Amino acid sequence: MPGKLPVLHIKSYRLLMTEIVEIKNASAGYNADVVLRNISLSIHDSDYIGVIGPNGGGKTTLVKLIMGLLPPMQGEVIYHNGDKRNMIGYLPQVSKTDRSFPITVNEVVLSGLMSIKGGAGYNRKDKERALEIMELMGITALRKKSIGEISGGQMQRAFLGRAIISEPRLLILDEPNTFVDNKFEHDLYELLRQLNHKMAIMIVSHDVGTITSYVKTIACVNRNLHYHPSNIITQSQLTAYNCPIQLITHGDVPHTVLGEHHHHDHKHD
Repeated sequence: MPGKLPVLHIKSYRLLMTEIVEIKNASAGYNADVVLRNISLSIHDSDYIGVIGPNGGGKTTLVKLIMGLLPPMQGEVIYHNGDKRNMIGYLPQVSKTDRSFPITVNEVVLSGLMSIKGGAGYNRKDKERALEIMELMGITALRKKSIGEISGGQMQRAFLGRAIISEPRLLILDEPNTFVDNKFEHDLYELLRQLNHKMAIMIVSHDVGTITSYVKTIACVNRNLHYHPSNIITQSQLTAYNCPIQLITHGDVPHTVLGEHHHHDHKHD
Protein backbone atom coordinates (compact mmCIF):
# COMPACT_ATOMS: atom_id res chain seq x y z
CA MET A 1 0.00 0.00 0.00
CA PRO A 2 1.45 3.42 -0.94
CA GLY A 3 0.70 5.08 2.39
CA LYS A 4 1.07 4.14 6.02
CA LEU A 5 -1.57 4.36 8.70
CA PRO A 6 0.20 6.86 11.03
CA VAL A 7 -0.25 9.63 8.44
CA LEU A 8 -3.95 9.64 9.35
CA HIS A 9 -3.28 10.81 12.91
CA ILE A 10 -6.35 8.89 14.09
CA LYS A 11 -7.14 9.72 17.69
CA SER A 12 -7.11 6.83 20.10
CA TYR A 13 -10.55 6.18 21.54
CA ARG A 14 -9.36 3.18 23.49
CA LEU A 15 -10.21 2.90 27.11
CA LEU A 16 -10.12 -0.61 28.48
CA MET A 17 -13.21 -2.40 27.16
CA THR A 18 -15.22 0.76 26.57
CA GLU A 19 -18.69 -0.08 25.30
CA ILE A 20 -19.71 1.62 22.06
CA VAL A 21 -23.05 0.10 21.06
CA GLU A 22 -25.34 -2.13 23.07
CA ILE A 23 -28.29 -4.08 21.69
CA LYS A 24 -30.62 -5.25 24.44
CA ASN A 25 -33.31 -7.86 23.77
CA ALA A 26 -34.15 -6.30 20.43
CA SER A 27 -36.38 -7.59 17.66
CA ALA A 28 -36.34 -6.04 14.21
CA GLY A 29 -37.91 -6.52 10.82
CA TYR A 30 -40.10 -5.01 8.16
CA ASN A 31 -43.81 -4.42 8.70
CA ALA A 32 -45.13 -7.69 10.16
CA ASP A 33 -42.07 -9.74 9.15
CA VAL A 34 -39.84 -10.19 12.21
CA VAL A 35 -36.36 -10.95 10.86
CA LEU A 36 -34.37 -10.77 14.11
CA ARG A 37 -35.96 -11.88 17.35
CA ASN A 38 -34.85 -10.96 20.88
CA ILE A 39 -31.14 -10.46 20.14
CA SER A 40 -28.51 -8.94 22.40
CA LEU A 41 -24.97 -7.85 21.55
CA SER A 42 -22.42 -5.48 23.07
CA ILE A 43 -19.71 -3.92 20.88
CA HIS A 44 -16.59 -2.60 22.60
CA ASP A 45 -13.84 -0.35 21.34
CA SER A 46 -11.28 -3.11 20.72
CA ASP A 47 -13.70 -5.61 19.17
CA TYR A 48 -13.15 -7.17 15.75
CA ILE A 49 -16.33 -9.15 15.11
CA GLY A 50 -17.06 -11.37 12.14
CA VAL A 51 -20.78 -11.66 11.34
CA ILE A 52 -21.74 -14.84 9.52
CA GLY A 53 -24.99 -16.57 8.65
CA PRO A 54 -27.16 -17.78 5.78
CA ASN A 55 -28.82 -15.54 3.20
CA GLY A 56 -32.06 -14.26 4.66
CA GLY A 57 -30.88 -14.86 8.21
CA GLY A 58 -30.75 -11.19 9.15
CA LYS A 59 -27.16 -10.00 8.69
CA THR A 60 -28.17 -6.90 6.75
CA THR A 61 -31.02 -6.25 9.18
CA LEU A 62 -28.50 -6.38 12.04
CA VAL A 63 -26.32 -3.78 10.31
CA LYS A 64 -29.31 -1.49 9.76
CA LEU A 65 -30.30 -1.90 13.40
CA ILE A 66 -26.83 -0.95 14.64
CA MET A 67 -26.60 2.03 12.30
CA GLY A 68 -29.97 3.35 13.43
CA LEU A 69 -31.52 2.92 9.98
CA LEU A 70 -34.10 0.48 11.30
CA PRO A 71 -35.79 1.06 14.66
CA PRO A 72 -36.24 -2.00 16.88
CA MET A 73 -39.73 -3.43 17.18
CA GLN A 74 -38.96 -4.16 20.80
CA GLY A 75 -35.91 -3.81 23.03
CA GLU A 76 -33.39 -1.03 22.47
CA VAL A 77 -30.13 -0.01 20.86
CA ILE A 78 -27.95 2.16 23.09
CA TYR A 79 -25.10 4.35 21.80
CA HIS A 80 -22.53 5.06 24.49
CA ASN A 81 -20.60 8.34 24.55
CA GLY A 82 -21.30 9.38 21.01
CA ASP A 83 -23.76 10.28 18.28
CA LYS A 84 -24.68 7.39 16.00
CA ARG A 85 -24.52 9.75 13.01
CA ASN A 86 -20.75 10.17 13.22
CA MET A 87 -19.57 7.32 15.45
CA ILE A 88 -20.08 4.60 12.81
CA GLY A 89 -18.24 4.27 9.50
CA TYR A 90 -19.80 2.00 6.88
CA LEU A 91 -18.44 0.25 3.81
CA PRO A 92 -21.46 -0.91 1.76
CA GLN A 93 -21.60 -3.63 -0.85
CA VAL A 94 -20.25 -1.64 -3.78
CA SER A 95 -22.09 -3.96 -6.18
CA LYS A 96 -25.25 -2.12 -5.14
CA THR A 97 -23.82 1.33 -5.90
CA ASP A 98 -25.23 3.39 -8.77
CA ARG A 99 -22.14 3.78 -10.95
CA SER A 100 -23.88 6.35 -13.14
CA PHE A 101 -24.09 8.84 -10.27
CA PRO A 102 -21.94 11.86 -11.22
CA ILE A 103 -19.43 11.92 -8.36
CA THR A 104 -15.65 11.76 -8.41
CA VAL A 105 -13.41 9.58 -6.27
CA ASN A 106 -12.27 12.67 -4.37
CA GLU A 107 -15.88 13.64 -3.68
CA VAL A 108 -16.71 10.11 -2.50
CA VAL A 109 -13.95 10.22 0.10
CA LEU A 110 -14.83 13.74 1.24
CA SER A 111 -18.49 12.79 1.62
CA GLY A 112 -17.50 10.76 4.66
CA LEU A 113 -17.19 14.07 6.52
CA MET A 114 -20.75 15.21 5.82
CA SER A 115 -22.12 14.04 9.16
CA ILE A 116 -19.51 16.16 10.91
CA LYS A 117 -19.57 19.20 8.61
CA GLY A 118 -23.34 19.50 8.37
CA GLY A 119 -24.06 22.17 5.76
CA ALA A 120 -20.58 23.69 5.92
CA GLY A 121 -18.28 23.37 2.96
CA TYR A 122 -14.99 21.48 2.97
CA ASN A 123 -11.96 23.49 4.06
CA ARG A 124 -8.31 23.04 3.18
CA LYS A 125 -7.70 20.69 6.11
CA ASP A 126 -10.57 18.46 4.95
CA LYS A 127 -9.18 18.32 1.42
CA GLU A 128 -5.67 17.54 2.66
CA ARG A 129 -7.08 14.76 4.79
CA ALA A 130 -8.92 13.32 1.80
CA LEU A 131 -5.64 13.28 -0.12
CA GLU A 132 -3.97 11.41 2.75
CA ILE A 133 -6.77 8.86 2.75
CA MET A 134 -6.59 8.39 -1.03
CA GLU A 135 -2.83 7.91 -0.79
CA LEU A 136 -3.39 5.26 1.86
CA MET A 137 -5.94 3.54 -0.40
CA GLY A 138 -3.66 3.76 -3.43
CA ILE A 139 -6.16 5.78 -5.49
CA THR A 140 -4.62 9.27 -5.55
CA ALA A 141 -4.18 9.11 -9.33
CA LEU A 142 -7.91 8.39 -9.70
CA ARG A 143 -9.14 11.31 -7.57
CA LYS A 144 -10.65 13.24 -10.50
CA LYS A 145 -12.29 10.24 -12.16
CA SER A 146 -15.98 9.51 -11.75
CA ILE A 147 -16.99 6.26 -10.09
CA GLY A 148 -18.34 5.06 -13.43
CA GLU A 149 -14.81 5.13 -14.87
CA ILE A 150 -13.09 2.95 -12.27
CA SER A 151 -13.11 -0.75 -11.45
CA GLY A 152 -15.13 -2.37 -8.68
CA GLY A 153 -12.00 -2.88 -6.61
CA GLN A 154 -10.95 0.75 -7.03
CA MET A 155 -14.43 1.92 -6.09
CA GLN A 156 -14.29 -0.21 -2.97
CA ARG A 157 -11.07 1.52 -1.95
CA ALA A 158 -12.77 4.87 -2.40
CA PHE A 159 -15.73 3.84 -0.27
CA LEU A 160 -13.45 2.46 2.42
CA GLY A 161 -11.69 5.83 2.44
CA ARG A 162 -15.07 7.51 2.90
CA ALA A 163 -15.85 5.16 5.80
CA ILE A 164 -12.71 5.97 7.81
CA ILE A 165 -12.07 9.64 7.03
CA SER A 166 -14.29 10.79 9.94
CA GLU A 167 -12.38 8.61 12.45
CA PRO A 168 -15.39 6.53 13.53
CA ARG A 169 -15.45 4.51 16.73
CA LEU A 170 -16.98 1.55 14.88
CA LEU A 171 -16.28 0.51 11.29
CA ILE A 172 -18.80 -1.85 9.63
CA LEU A 173 -17.91 -3.62 6.39
CA ASP A 174 -20.61 -5.42 4.39
CA GLU A 175 -19.20 -8.27 2.29
CA PRO A 176 -15.87 -6.52 1.54
CA ASN A 177 -14.53 -9.48 -0.46
CA THR A 178 -17.04 -8.91 -3.26
CA PHE A 179 -14.73 -6.73 -5.35
CA VAL A 180 -11.41 -7.10 -3.58
CA ASP A 181 -8.68 -7.81 -6.12
CA ASN A 182 -5.86 -10.13 -5.16
CA LYS A 183 -3.42 -7.27 -4.77
CA PHE A 184 -5.69 -5.35 -2.42
CA GLU A 185 -6.94 -8.27 -0.31
CA HIS A 186 -3.83 -8.60 1.83
CA ASP A 187 -3.52 -4.81 2.10
CA LEU A 188 -7.17 -4.51 3.12
CA TYR A 189 -6.90 -6.94 6.01
CA GLU A 190 -3.57 -5.50 7.11
CA LEU A 191 -5.13 -2.03 7.12
CA LEU A 192 -8.09 -3.32 9.13
CA ARG A 193 -5.68 -4.89 11.62
CA GLN A 194 -4.03 -1.50 12.11
CA LEU A 195 -7.33 0.35 12.30
CA ASN A 196 -8.52 -2.06 14.98
CA HIS A 197 -6.02 -0.45 17.37
CA LYS A 198 -8.10 2.73 17.08
CA MET A 199 -11.65 1.56 16.39
CA ALA A 200 -13.91 -1.45 16.66
CA ILE A 201 -14.55 -3.38 13.46
CA MET A 202 -17.51 -5.49 12.40
CA ILE A 203 -17.20 -7.39 9.14
CA VAL A 204 -20.15 -9.17 7.49
CA SER A 205 -19.01 -11.96 5.22
CA HIS A 206 -19.87 -15.32 3.67
CA ASP A 207 -16.15 -16.10 3.46
CA VAL A 208 -15.82 -17.71 6.88
CA GLY A 209 -12.46 -19.26 6.07
CA THR A 210 -10.90 -15.89 5.31
CA ILE A 211 -12.35 -13.72 8.06
CA THR A 212 -11.63 -16.19 10.86
CA SER A 213 -7.95 -15.58 10.17
CA TYR A 214 -8.41 -11.94 11.14
CA VAL A 215 -11.41 -11.41 13.42
CA LYS A 216 -11.31 -11.90 17.20
CA THR A 217 -14.88 -13.10 17.74
CA ILE A 218 -17.84 -14.33 15.69
CA ALA A 219 -21.55 -13.57 15.71
CA CYS A 220 -23.73 -16.20 14.03
CA VAL A 221 -26.96 -14.65 12.76
CA ASN A 222 -29.94 -16.71 11.65
CA ARG A 223 -33.08 -14.98 12.93
CA ASN A 224 -31.43 -15.21 16.36
CA LEU A 225 -27.90 -14.13 17.26
CA HIS A 226 -25.30 -16.34 18.92
CA TYR A 227 -22.07 -14.65 19.97
CA HIS A 228 -18.97 -16.85 19.89
CA PRO A 229 -16.12 -15.29 21.93
CA SER A 230 -13.35 -16.67 19.71
CA ASN A 231 -12.34 -16.77 16.05
CA ILE A 232 -12.05 -20.57 16.17
CA ILE A 233 -15.35 -22.19 15.32
CA THR A 234 -16.27 -25.73 14.30
CA GLN A 235 -19.04 -27.17 12.19
CA SER A 236 -20.61 -28.71 15.29
CA GLN A 237 -20.69 -25.31 16.98
CA LEU A 238 -22.33 -23.78 13.92
CA THR A 239 -24.94 -26.52 14.06
CA ALA A 240 -25.56 -25.83 17.74
CA TYR A 241 -25.97 -22.13 16.92
CA ASN A 242 -28.47 -23.01 14.16
CA CYS A 243 -26.18 -21.29 11.69
CA PRO A 244 -26.37 -23.40 8.51
CA ILE A 245 -23.30 -22.23 6.64
CA GLN A 246 -20.36 -24.13 5.24
CA LEU A 247 -16.80 -24.27 6.47
CA ILE A 248 -14.20 -24.62 3.74
CA THR A 249 -10.95 -26.30 4.70
CA HIS A 250 -7.77 -26.60 2.70
CA GLY A 251 -5.33 -29.47 2.42
CA ASP A 252 -3.58 -31.33 -0.36
CA VAL A 253 -6.98 -31.51 -2.01
CA PRO A 254 -9.23 -28.56 -1.12
CA HIS A 255 -12.65 -29.72 0.04
CA THR A 256 -15.79 -28.39 1.58
CA VAL A 257 -17.43 -29.66 4.75
CA LEU A 258 -21.18 -29.16 4.70
CA GLY A 259 -23.50 -29.41 7.66
CA GLU A 260 -27.06 -30.56 7.23
CA HIS A 261 -29.47 -27.67 7.00
CA HIS A 262 -32.92 -26.74 5.77
CA HIS A 263 -33.81 -24.03 3.30
CA HIS A 264 -36.30 -21.31 4.15
CA ASP A 265 -37.67 -18.62 1.90
CA HIS A 266 -37.17 -15.18 3.45
CA LYS A 267 -37.76 -11.86 1.76
CA HIS A 268 -35.28 -9.90 3.82
CA ASP A 269 -31.75 -10.32 5.07
